[in-house]
Amino acid sequence: MSRTALLVIDPQNDYFDKGNFPLWNTDNTLKEILNAINAAKEQNAAIVLVQHVAAGESPFFVEGTEGVKLHQAILDAAPDAPVIIKQHADAFQETNLTQVLEELAVDRLVICGMMTQNCVTHTAISDAADLYQVSILPDACTTRERLLHLIALEAIKTKVTYTDIRHAFERV
Repeated sequence: MSRTALLVIDPQNDYFDKGNFPLWNTDNTLKEILNAINAAKEQNAAIVLVQHVAAGESPFFVEGTEGVKLHQAILDAAPDAPVIIKQHADAFQETNLTQVLEELAVDRLVICGMMTQNCVTHTAISDAADLYQVSILPDACTTRERLLHLIALEAIKTKVTYTDIRHAFERV
């Protein structure tokens, strides 16, 4: 039987209005991510959160700061979700993400989060992601500006599929 995991990448305080690196459309993106988490729970899909912690000096995601923390609404919506700590754009690189997904018996990944052109796309097209059927929730992703978001999605459309919350967690 197929099992899906919702992979929520970097919904961290530094990306929101009062953070050190605010992105475009974060309020709507947060709403869509929360809708995706609720849909995943309704369908008994796994939920895995990803958190970037900067290695060394950085203008954002500095260990021990408020900015590095996952947004509280995400933590409240998925309190039991494992959190993968990463230091690279690819959430698989030098992390235990593959192991966690194996333990959860996952073969399908639905990816959302921040930033579309960086961590979302790098994770979606990672060599390690080839083990899974990967799709992205474009409405639950964001980056610095709308145009960059659209360009990033266009660039990887032959490698992954796009879905919406209504179809993301359908049983296969």
